[in-house]
Amino acid sequence: MSIGIALMGLLVGFLVGLTGVGGAALLTPVLIMVGINPSIAVGTDLFYNSITKLFGVIQHWKQKTINFKLAKYLAMGSVPSAAAAIFILQYFNSAFHNQDQIIKHSLGFILILVAISILIKTFFDKKLRPNRWQLKPIKEKRGLIIFIGAFFGFIVGLTSIGSGSLFALAMLYLFRMTASELVGTDIAHAFLLVTVAGLLHASAGTVDYVLVGNLLIGSIPGVLLGSTLSAKVPTKPLRSAIAVIIIISGIKLIG
Repeated sequence: MSIGIALMGLLVGFLVGLTGVGGAALLTPVLIMVGINPSIAVGTDLFYNSITKLFGVIQHWKQKTINFKLAKYLAMGSVPSAAAAIFILQYFNSAFHNQDQIIKHSLGFILILVAISILIKTFFDKKLRPNRWQLKPIKEKRGLIIFIGAFFGFIVGLTSIGSGSLFALAMLYLFRMTASELVGTDIAHAFLLVTVAGLLHASAGTVDYVLVGNLLIGSIPGVLLGSTLSAKVPTKPLRSAIAVIIIISGIKLIG
Protein backbone atom coordinates (compact mmCIF):
# COMPACT_ATOMS: atom_id res chain seq x y z
CA MET A 1 0.00 0.00 0.00
CA SER A 2 1.25 3.49 -0.91
CA ILE A 3 0.17 6.10 1.65
CA GLY A 4 0.84 8.93 -0.84
CA ILE A 5 -1.43 7.44 -3.55
CA ALA A 6 -4.17 6.64 -0.99
CA LEU A 7 -4.04 10.26 0.25
CA MET A 8 -4.25 11.47 -3.36
CA GLY A 9 -7.35 9.29 -3.79
CA LEU A 10 -8.76 10.71 -0.54
CA LEU A 11 -8.29 14.30 -1.74
CA VAL A 12 -9.72 13.67 -5.22
CA GLY A 13 -12.65 11.72 -3.79
CA PHE A 14 -13.33 14.47 -1.25
CA LEU A 15 -13.37 17.17 -3.98
CA VAL A 16 -15.62 15.06 -6.23
CA GLY A 17 -18.07 14.45 -3.38
CA LEU A 18 -17.98 18.11 -2.34
CA THR A 19 -18.31 19.78 -5.76
CA GLY A 20 -19.46 17.11 -8.25
CA VAL A 21 -16.50 17.97 -10.51
CA GLY A 22 -15.28 14.94 -12.51
CA GLY A 23 -12.58 12.89 -10.79
CA ALA A 24 -10.72 11.99 -14.02
CA ALA A 25 -10.03 15.67 -14.79
CA LEU A 26 -8.35 15.96 -11.38
CA LEU A 27 -6.73 12.53 -11.10
CA THR A 28 -5.24 11.74 -14.53
CA PRO A 29 -3.03 14.88 -14.83
CA VAL A 30 -1.88 14.48 -11.21
CA LEU A 31 -0.87 10.85 -11.87
CA ILE A 32 1.16 11.94 -14.91
CA MET A 33 2.77 14.80 -12.98
CA VAL A 34 3.93 12.45 -10.19
CA GLY A 35 5.67 10.26 -12.76
CA ILE A 36 3.09 7.66 -13.85
CA ASN A 37 3.39 6.74 -17.55
CA PRO A 38 0.59 8.60 -19.46
CA SER A 39 -0.90 5.45 -21.03
CA ILE A 40 -0.89 3.71 -17.61
CA ALA A 41 -2.46 6.81 -16.01
CA VAL A 42 -5.30 6.84 -18.58
CA GLY A 43 -5.94 3.07 -18.44
CA THR A 44 -5.78 2.96 -14.64
CA ASP A 45 -8.09 5.96 -14.29
CA LEU A 46 -10.70 4.40 -16.60
CA PHE A 47 -10.61 1.09 -14.70
CA TYR A 48 -10.79 2.89 -11.34
CA ASN A 49 -13.64 5.08 -12.63
CA SER A 50 -15.63 2.02 -13.65
CA ILE A 51 -15.54 0.66 -10.08
CA THR A 52 -16.48 3.99 -8.46
CA LYS A 53 -19.32 4.65 -10.92
CA LEU A 54 -20.82 1.20 -10.25
CA PHE A 55 -21.86 2.37 -6.76
CA GLY A 56 -23.52 5.45 -8.26
CA VAL A 57 -25.42 3.36 -10.83
CA ILE A 58 -26.78 1.04 -8.12
CA GLN A 59 -28.00 4.02 -6.09
CA HIS A 60 -29.68 5.75 -9.05
CA TRP A 61 -31.20 2.44 -10.22
CA LYS A 62 -32.88 2.15 -6.82
CA GLN A 63 -34.06 5.77 -7.04
CA LYS A 64 -35.35 5.20 -10.64
CA THR A 65 -33.48 8.31 -11.81
CA ILE A 66 -31.93 6.83 -14.99
CA ASN A 67 -33.26 7.58 -18.48
CA PHE A 68 -32.28 4.27 -20.10
CA LYS A 69 -33.28 5.28 -23.63
CA LEU A 70 -31.00 8.33 -23.56
CA ALA A 71 -28.15 6.33 -21.97
CA LYS A 72 -28.56 3.67 -24.70
CA TYR A 73 -28.39 6.20 -27.57
CA LEU A 74 -25.32 7.89 -26.06
CA ALA A 75 -23.62 4.50 -25.61
CA MET A 76 -24.38 3.53 -29.23
CA GLY A 77 -22.05 6.34 -30.26
CA SER A 78 -19.60 6.53 -27.38
CA VAL A 79 -18.62 2.89 -26.78
CA PRO A 80 -17.46 2.05 -30.34
CA SER A 81 -15.84 5.48 -30.64
CA ALA A 82 -13.86 5.04 -27.39
CA ALA A 83 -12.78 1.57 -28.56
CA ALA A 84 -11.60 3.09 -31.86
CA ALA A 85 -9.55 5.73 -29.96
CA ILE A 86 -7.84 3.01 -27.88
CA PHE A 87 -7.01 0.91 -30.97
CA ILE A 88 -5.63 4.01 -32.75
CA LEU A 89 -3.43 4.74 -29.71
CA GLN A 90 -2.12 1.18 -29.75
CA TYR A 91 -1.38 1.43 -33.49
CA PHE A 92 0.55 4.68 -33.05
CA ASN A 93 2.47 3.12 -30.17
CA SER A 94 3.57 0.12 -32.24
CA ALA A 95 4.20 2.11 -35.45
CA PHE A 96 5.65 5.41 -34.21
CA HIS A 97 6.26 4.88 -30.44
CA ASN A 98 4.63 8.24 -29.69
CA GLN A 99 1.51 7.11 -27.78
CA ASP A 100 2.48 8.91 -24.57
CA GLN A 101 3.15 12.19 -26.39
CA ILE A 102 -0.26 12.01 -28.11
CA ILE A 103 -1.97 11.32 -24.77
CA LYS A 104 -0.23 14.20 -22.98
CA HIS A 105 -1.06 16.79 -25.65
CA SER A 106 -4.64 15.54 -26.11
CA LEU A 107 -5.07 15.55 -22.35
CA GLY A 108 -3.89 19.15 -22.11
CA PHE A 109 -6.42 20.44 -24.67
CA ILE A 110 -9.30 18.34 -23.26
CA LEU A 111 -8.59 19.51 -19.69
CA ILE A 112 -9.04 23.11 -20.85
CA LEU A 113 -12.29 22.14 -22.62
CA VAL A 114 -13.54 20.33 -19.49
CA ALA A 115 -12.66 23.29 -17.25
CA ILE A 116 -14.64 25.61 -19.55
CA SER A 117 -17.61 23.18 -19.41
CA ILE A 118 -17.43 23.22 -15.58
CA LEU A 119 -17.50 27.04 -15.56
CA ILE A 120 -20.43 27.13 -18.03
CA LYS A 121 -22.39 24.65 -15.92
CA THR A 122 -21.56 26.56 -12.71
CA PHE A 123 -22.48 30.06 -13.90
CA PHE A 124 -24.89 29.61 -16.83
CA ASP A 125 -26.94 26.59 -15.74
CA LYS A 126 -30.28 28.45 -15.70
CA LYS A 127 -29.55 30.38 -18.91
CA LEU A 128 -29.02 27.16 -20.90
CA ARG A 129 -32.62 26.15 -20.42
CA PRO A 130 -35.33 26.10 -21.48
CA ASN A 131 -34.52 26.13 -25.21
CA ARG A 132 -36.05 24.71 -28.40
CA TRP A 133 -33.86 21.59 -28.36
CA GLN A 134 -35.23 20.54 -24.99
CA LEU A 135 -38.80 20.60 -26.29
CA LYS A 136 -38.11 18.01 -29.01
CA PRO A 137 -38.74 14.31 -28.13
CA ILE A 138 -35.70 12.02 -27.81
CA LYS A 139 -36.63 10.09 -31.01
CA GLU A 140 -36.23 13.25 -33.09
CA LYS A 141 -32.78 13.85 -31.59
CA ARG A 142 -31.55 10.25 -31.90
CA GLY A 143 -28.97 10.94 -34.64
CA LEU A 144 -27.63 13.98 -32.78
CA ILE A 145 -27.40 12.02 -29.49
CA ILE A 146 -25.42 9.21 -31.16
CA PHE A 147 -23.11 11.77 -32.82
CA ILE A 148 -22.47 13.53 -29.47
CA GLY A 149 -21.79 10.12 -27.91
CA ALA A 150 -19.30 9.27 -30.67
CA PHE A 151 -17.51 12.64 -30.46
CA PHE A 152 -17.11 12.71 -26.68
CA GLY A 153 -16.57 8.92 -26.48
CA PHE A 154 -13.45 9.26 -28.66
CA ILE A 155 -12.14 11.91 -26.25
CA VAL A 156 -12.78 9.62 -23.23
CA GLY A 157 -11.04 6.66 -24.91
CA LEU A 158 -8.04 8.86 -25.70
CA THR A 159 -7.67 10.70 -22.39
CA SER A 160 -10.03 9.06 -19.79
CA ILE A 161 -11.55 12.53 -19.28
CA GLY A 162 -15.05 13.86 -20.01
CA SER A 163 -17.27 10.83 -19.28
CA GLY A 164 -19.13 12.99 -16.75
CA SER A 165 -18.48 16.69 -17.36
CA LEU A 166 -18.75 16.89 -21.17
CA PHE A 167 -21.75 14.56 -21.45
CA ALA A 168 -23.48 16.31 -18.53
CA LEU A 169 -23.17 19.68 -20.27
CA ALA A 170 -24.64 18.25 -23.50
CA MET A 171 -27.55 16.71 -21.58
CA LEU A 172 -28.14 19.93 -19.66
CA TYR A 173 -28.54 21.86 -22.91
CA LEU A 174 -30.42 19.27 -25.02
CA PHE A 175 -32.86 17.66 -22.59
CA ARG A 176 -35.48 18.72 -20.09
CA MET A 177 -34.64 16.57 -17.06
CA THR A 178 -34.65 16.88 -13.29
CA ALA A 179 -31.25 17.36 -11.67
CA SER A 180 -31.33 13.84 -10.19
CA GLU A 181 -32.31 12.25 -13.53
CA LEU A 182 -29.53 14.14 -15.31
CA VAL A 183 -26.95 12.92 -12.79
CA GLY A 184 -28.33 9.35 -12.79
CA THR A 185 -28.38 9.08 -16.60
CA ASP A 186 -24.91 10.63 -16.82
CA ILE A 187 -23.47 8.14 -14.32
CA ALA A 188 -25.21 5.13 -15.94
CA HIS A 189 -23.89 6.01 -19.39
CA ALA A 190 -20.43 6.87 -18.02
CA PHE A 191 -20.32 3.48 -16.27
CA LEU A 192 -20.94 1.67 -19.59
CA LEU A 193 -18.38 3.80 -21.40
CA VAL A 194 -15.52 3.66 -18.89
CA THR A 195 -16.07 -0.06 -18.18
CA VAL A 196 -15.60 -0.99 -21.85
CA ALA A 197 -12.68 1.45 -22.24
CA GLY A 198 -11.11 0.25 -18.96
CA LEU A 199 -11.35 -3.41 -20.03
CA LEU A 200 -9.75 -2.62 -23.40
CA HIS A 201 -6.89 -0.85 -21.62
CA ALA A 202 -6.60 -3.82 -19.25
CA SER A 203 -6.31 -6.21 -22.21
CA ALA A 204 -3.56 -3.95 -23.62
CA GLY A 205 -1.69 -4.10 -20.28
CA THR A 206 -2.09 -0.39 -19.46
CA VAL A 207 -3.85 -0.79 -16.09
CA ASP A 208 -1.91 -0.78 -12.79
CA TYR A 209 -4.16 -2.80 -10.44
CA VAL A 210 -2.11 -1.98 -7.32
CA LEU A 211 -2.51 1.72 -8.14
CA VAL A 212 -6.29 1.19 -8.59
CA GLY A 213 -6.48 -0.48 -5.15
CA ASN A 214 -4.55 2.32 -3.44
CA LEU A 215 -6.72 5.00 -5.07
CA LEU A 216 -9.92 3.21 -4.00
CA ILE A 217 -8.73 2.94 -0.38
CA GLY A 218 -8.51 6.74 -0.23
CA SER A 219 -11.27 7.86 -2.58
CA ILE A 220 -14.25 5.91 -1.18
CA PRO A 221 -14.10 7.56 2.29
CA GLY A 222 -13.17 10.84 0.54
CA VAL A 223 -16.33 10.82 -1.60
CA LEU A 224 -18.51 9.96 1.41
CA LEU A 225 -16.98 12.77 3.49
CA GLY A 226 -17.22 15.31 0.65
CA SER A 227 -20.84 14.37 -0.10
CA THR A 228 -21.74 14.81 3.57
CA LEU A 229 -20.23 18.31 3.67
CA SER A 230 -21.50 19.43 0.24
CA ALA A 231 -24.78 20.83 1.62
CA LYS A 232 -22.88 22.95 4.16
CA VAL A 233 -20.16 24.41 1.91
CA PRO A 234 -20.67 26.97 -0.92
CA THR A 235 -19.61 24.90 -3.94
CA LYS A 236 -19.67 27.59 -6.67
CA PRO A 237 -16.37 29.27 -5.61
CA LEU A 238 -14.78 25.83 -5.11
CA ARG A 239 -15.85 24.61 -8.56
CA SER A 240 -14.45 27.80 -10.09
CA ALA A 241 -11.13 27.35 -8.28
CA ILE A 242 -10.90 23.70 -9.39
CA ALA A 243 -11.68 24.71 -12.99
CA VAL A 244 -8.78 27.20 -12.89
CA ILE A 245 -6.45 24.49 -11.50
CA ILE A 246 -7.56 22.13 -14.30
CA ILE A 247 -6.83 24.82 -16.92
CA ILE A 248 -3.31 25.33 -15.47
CA SER A 249 -2.76 21.53 -15.53
CA GLY A 250 -3.87 21.44 -19.18
CA ILE A 251 -1.50 24.26 -20.19
CA LYS A 252 1.40 22.49 -18.42
CA LEU A 253 0.73 19.23 -20.25
CA ILE A 254 0.58 20.99 -23.64
CA GLY A 255 3.84 22.79 -22.91
